[in-house]
Amino acid sequence: MPQRADVVIMGGGLAGLTLALQLRRRMPHLEIVVLERRAHPVPVAIHKVGESSVEIGAHYFGTVLGLESHLRSQQLRKFGFRFFFSDRAQSLDGVTELGTSRYLSTPTWQIDRGLFENHLAQAAAAAGAVFLDDTLIEDFALDGAPVSVAGTAHAHQVRYRRGDVEERICCRWLIDASGRAGLIKERLGLQQANAHDANSVWFRIGARIDVNSWSRDAGWLARCEPPDRWLSTNHLVGEGYWVWLIPLASGSHSVGIVADARRHPLKSMSSFERALQWLQAHQPRLAAELAARRGALQDFRFLRNFSYGCRQVFSAARWALTGEAGVFLDPFYSPGSDFIAIGNTYITELIERDLRGEPLAPHARLYEQLFQSFYRNTLSLYLDQYDIFGDPEVLPVKVFWDYTYYWGVLCQLFFQNRLADVAILGRVRGELAATQALNGAMQRFLREWSRVGTRRNPAVLIDQAGLDWFVELNRGLRDPLDDAGFEARVRGGCVQLQALAAEICERALARCPHLDAGAVRALLPAGAGGGAMLVSLAA
Repeated sequence: MPQRADVVIMGGGLAGLTLALQLRRRMPHLEIVVLERRAHPVPVAIHKVGESSVEIGAHYFGTVLGLESHLRSQQLRKFGFRFFFSDRAQSLDGVTELGTSRYLSTPTWQIDRGLFENHLAQAAAAAGAVFLDDTLIEDFALDGAPVSVAGTAHAHQVRYRRGDVEERICCRWLIDASGRAGLIKERLGLQQANAHDANSVWFRIGARIDVNSWSRDAGWLARCEPPDRWLSTNHLVGEGYWVWLIPLASGSHSVGIVADARRHPLKSMSSFERALQWLQAHQPRLAAELAARRGALQDFRFLRNFSYGCRQVFSAARWALTGEAGVFLDPFYSPGSDFIAIGNTYITELIERDLRGEPLAPHARLYEQLFQSFYRNTLSLYLDQYDIFGDPEVLPVKVFWDYTYYWGVLCQLFFQNRLADVAILGRVRGELAATQALNGAMQRFLREWSRVGTRRNPAVLIDQAGLDWFVELNRGLRDPLDDAGFEARVRGGCVQLQALAAEICERALARCPHLDAGAVRALLPAGAGGGAMLVSLAA
């Protein structure tokens, strides 16, 4: 076994293996050792979160890591997000549906984590990383010396056991990808709670759950082309909660309940039988499907108060945290793989700068600030927002807003490889700050609108594919842009968000004249408004 390496990664799940592959693709001579507790190959439909990818994560897997062929041949292309406002409803065809009637152009994937992590382990090893599975980390020591001190080339140490053999390895960089164990976080006291108090239960059924089979309405069945709603990440939503349905390539279906702890206590769903009883009250059609397939239950797990932050994830002392070893937000909108992609990209940048002999401290501080800013801004999408999930009028508006912000700002930084471009980030700093402030004000406004709104629930499809600007925003993610084009794109995204914010205010005030839109309007330029971006949401 190697006794020293440039990089040791503690944890060989999604975050650790993708980092190993990214590092070797960028720096082919880098010596990397991955220490993974589980024995490989892992089972398909393995019990992990992170099965539904969105655009940043999908681009990271397919393009940055070169895994497009695996995704297309071994995983399922996702038919977008789909929402049914079906609380206590016996059918889906009689409620509001939000989704797309056809595929948009930028692909995302439903990922069987067992299949994917087995492939990642093989790809990382083929790229030259040393992958040690069935390995228990017994202890580690971080060297606290600043990077300018000579003799720190292999300063960190890890002690681990494989079978009856204990080994030690020294490394220049130590990366924590140990998931919720959070080895470095625990050692250094970096834990950071946040105010998002939500719980989740989830399980796999060894059978396909096809929501189309729940209806015989020919018109409803024909709304989508192809008519494959089962390939969507289907959300069955109600006040204070949402339920996910995610298909896996292995033939299993993932089912999860995510709920505000204040409205839906974990004890009401903390076993399969309790979860089934809870679903019988809130989502009876799904409950009937699951009761008929009780014998196909493969596993069950729950997490209490799953969301958390971290005081620091990157250090100039040559350590870093990635994936759930650092932060975790919420399964809604599937940001987990996005933050792995962002965090791993910053870690790769730091390691590459270190190998070039550049000072690390300034860049570690800057990347930390950017990462934490992305974390806080994304957290605002969830804080005190779960009551909106039961609102067929406001949640669709929120989804359009959140996606316009995501595709127009954060995705642009990642798709255009500008996350670590200090010069160009400085030139668009004003637009980034303006959109962040506007997003915060809009989240508060949407929450207040939902509190006083009427919550009408007509049997219609709100078709995201029917909005040309929304379709184009998705298509344009893969446009190759030079510096000038990127700056223009970010500024255009800022203007688009301002126009959308003005229209949302007008729409809300037309229904609830006593709402206070002052905080949002104070952030808008004179003359903003009067558009028709949300025409498909017309009552």
